[in-house]
Order: sequence, then C-alpha cells, then structure tokens
Amino acid sequence: MSAASCLLSEDQFLCCICLDVFTDPVTTPCGHNFCKSCINQHWNSNDQYLCPMCKETFYTRPKLHINTLFSEVVSQFRQEAQQKASSSSSEQQAAKPGEVPCDDCSGTKLKALKSCLVCLTSYCETHLEPHLTKSGLKRHQLINPVENLEDRMCMKHDKPLELFCKTDQTCVCMLCPVLDHKTHEFVPLKEEYEGKKAELGKTEAEIQEMIQKRRLKIQEIKHSVDLSKEAADREKADGIQVFTALMQSVERSLNELIDTIEEKQRTTEKQAEDFIKELEQEISELKKRSSEVEKLSHSEDHLHLLQNFPSLKAAPPTKDWTEVSVRPPYEETLVRAVAQLEETLSEQMENLLELKRVQQYAVDVTLDPDTANPWLILSDDGKQVNCGDVEKTLPDNPERFSDCGNVLGKQSLSSGRFYFEVQVKEKTEWELGVARESIDRKGDITLIPEEGYWTIWLTNGNEYEALDDPPVNLSLESQPQKVGVFVDYEEGLVSFYDVDAAALIYSFTDCSFTEKLYPYFSPCSNDGGRNSAPLIICPVNQTE
Repeated sequence: MSAASCLLSEDQFLCCICLDVFTDPVTTPCGHNFCKSCINQHWNSNDQYLCPMCKETFYTRPKLHINTLFSEVVSQFRQEAQQKASSSSSEQQAAKPGEVPCDDCSGTKLKALKSCLVCLTSYCETHLEPHLTKSGLKRHQLINPVENLEDRMCMKHDKPLELFCKTDQTCVCMLCPVLDHKTHEFVPLKEEYEGKKAELGKTEAEIQEMIQKRRLKIQEIKHSVDLSKEAADREKADGIQVFTALMQSVERSLNELIDTIEEKQRTTEKQAEDFIKELEQEISELKKRSSEVEKLSHSEDHLHLLQNFPSLKAAPPTKDWTEVSVRPPYEETLVRAVAQLEETLSEQMENLLELKRVQQYAVDVTLDPDTANPWLILSDDGKQVNCGDVEKTLPDNPERFSDCGNVLGKQSLSSGRFYFEVQVKEKTEWELGVARESIDRKGDITLIPEEGYWTIWLTNGNEYEALDDPPVNLSLESQPQKVGVFVDYEEGLVSFYDVDAAALIYSFTDCSFTEKLYPYFSPCSNDGGRNSAPLIICPVNQTE
C-alpha cells in the first residue's frame, strides 16, 4: 500500500472542493473522487447534479459508491504524512539568537519557516502544515519569517498593510484610502514592490559598477605603488651611485688638500730652517766681531788699536732681513679644492644624466648561436658566453666566425638608436662593440672601423684600448664591472660607458654606417681558467 501511495502525487490526495486530504472518499459515476460530505453539500446547494471536475450532468442524483481501495490509499497517505510531520518536527532545530521562533510552539521554540500576514503569526514546519493543506488557510499570504508582525498592521485601523500610497509614499491598509487618503493614488503592495525592486536592481547594478570602478582604481593605485617602488629602487641605486662617487671624490679631494697643505708646511718649515741657520751663522760672525771690537777697545797699545781699527770699525757683511718673512702659504688652497670638487660633482651628474638618456634606448639583446665560434659556450637563454676548452663540431655556415672566438647578437640596427649592457666582472680579457653585417668572419680579423668593427677591449688584466686606427690607450680611474654600449645610427656615434661609475669610456664619432649593425662580443681565450668568467648580457635598469 505504501508503495502504491508513493506512485501518486500529493495533489491526487486532495479533494478539489475543500482542497484538503480526502475524508471518506466516494466516487461519482463519471469516476471522480470527492469527500462524501463535500459532494453532498455541493449538490444540496445547486439545482443541477454536475460533476465539479468534468461538469458531466446527471438527471437524477447519482448513487455514490465508496472506493474501498482508494480509501485505503488515502488512509495510508495520512499516516505517512503524519509520521513525516512528526519526524520533521523532531529534526527541526530550536531557534537560535537572531532567528525568528515559532509562535505556536509551547515548549522549545523551533525555528520558524514562514510568517502569515493574516494570522500575524510565525510558524515552524509542523505548525505551518495547516496553511499548506487547509483550503481556508491556503489563501493566507505567507512570507519568509520576520519578527514584529504587528508592524505590518495599520496602527490606526488594525488591518494588514496591503496598499501603497504613492502620494504619501507610505504603506496603508484597505480602509486608509476610504477614510484618510481619499484623493491619493494607490497601488497594491506587490505592484509597488515590483517597481521598487526594479529600481533596486538598477541601483544594485550602479553600485556594482561603482564597486568595479573602485576595484580597478585600487589595482591602478597598487600598480602605481609598484611602479613607484621600482622607480624608488632605481632612484636609490642612482643616489647611492652618485653619492658614493661624491664621497670618493670628497675623500680624494680631502686627501689631496691635506697632502698639499702638508707639503706646503714642509716647504715652509724647510725655508724657515734655512733662514734660521743663516741668521744663526750671521749672529755667530757678529758675536766674533763683537768680541774682537771689545778686546781692541780695552787695549792700551796705541799703535795696535790704530793699526786694527780700520778693519774692525765696520760690522761684518750681513743680509738685509727687513723684507724677509715666513708667511703661511695656504691662501685660496681650500677655495680651489672646493671649486675642483664642485666641478667633479657637476661632471659626474652630467655623466649620470647622459647615461640615463642613452639607457632609454635599451634593447633586449640575445646571442646568435649561428655566428658563434666553435670554441664558445653559449647559455640556453642566449645571455652568456665564455670560451671553452673543447672545439665543438658545428656546420661552417657563412655567418659563423671560424678562427676568432667571436659571436654576434641576433638583433640588428639600421636606423635610430640602441643600447645594451654587458657584465665583464672577473675577466682579464674581453672585446665588446658593434660590427656591420658584411664583416669577414673567416680567418684572422682586424678590429678597426675600416673593417667594420667599432670595439674596445681589455688585455693583460688592466690595459684598455679603443680599437681605432691607431689604437687609443684608455686611462680609466677604475676597472669597469659592467659596460654599456650605445649606438646612434644617424649621428654615426658608438659610445661605451662604465655603468657603475656612470662615466664615458670612449666614443667613436663621425662614423659612416650604410648597412645593418650587430652587437659584437668576444670573451677571449680561457687562459687556463684565469679568464673563464663569462660575458653576461644584463637587463638595463631604465629610469623614467
């Protein structure tokens, strides 16, 4: 029986007249079921005997038959519904703080599922069942559970708030339009609700749009902060570089100033020493003459005095010391030192600004393995090269350097400007620069502009030359750890910079470029491991 009831929907157990579960179900001749009392009352109140379901007309009052099987199914359905309700009630949870409790629960207040605007009562699942099954209660308006249902009643007329006064923009009951708002415009709450809900939807969309804009602004601000941090890091690096150079210049200038002053002091002391020695010598001569004069003045020998008087009458020859003085030789020494320091700082700032300017033309250079000499070892990312101890077997294509340990970059320039930086740290020999596309790559190579090479090199660990014709010896204050290479194609300019010192190393000027130029690299021979460090193409820390 239970299995049979499971095959039927809940609506099939409801009488279409009372809309409740069948009570004493009977069947009409047309085959429809009704509560016995419901169908009798229906026929008692009408002149015709019609089936409420199919409207079939019976000329005499039909004899009603009890549907035994259907009655058993209905009875089983009632039992199962009651068990389910009982089980559901036991499974329901007590209302927690902030949740609406059931007003009909006598003991522990269970959580309400719905509130009735007609009964002004909130119901748990068990106590809500009559509102779902009883015909009279099914017409009541149910809403999600809310507290203070009395707030939904008109305080003046004690009726539910069912209308909205558009004139006063307030909720009213059915009596308010008749008694208090006679000339006002009214709409049902649902109609105003739908309108306001649409407005809220639009408002929500606008709010979401505002939220999205602000999220985008947050991302923009965060991105700006990231850019600012990067710029701050660059500025700090530049500041450290400038002020380190400044402090070194100040220290150098101070040491030079102290050396100059101490040298002048030594010269002054030597001069004073010589003057004192000469004066002491004259004093000694004068004392000797004074002794002779005094002795002669006490002589009683007339002839002796007269004979020696001419030679002792005059003082011995001495130097005129009237204009002789020892003065401190430090006038303008400090002023000149400070002026020289200012000139050095200004020059360093100009160099830094110049380096920043050319760094704006930085390009991402990678090494071209098709041009690399077989002795060279290139990194997988094409950013490092050093000379190995074994010659690799490689195809002798026209682009490859056959005898010299050179390699070109993949990127070329035929107009405009470009710049790249290479770490040369811990190397004793290297060559860097640019080369034109048509250079001879086989056999011995002469690195001069006439052959298509504009390069500088380090040799013997500390000797730098610009490979012009003739070569130019370069006197550098410090050994570069990172070299920047800049090319201005139209200006015919190739410049090399000590990046850390922000100093110009050398420039090839008035060059005539007529074809593509490629970055040129040579790590030079391994030299038994003494020159094993690689040349490394570095990312450029560009400044805005």
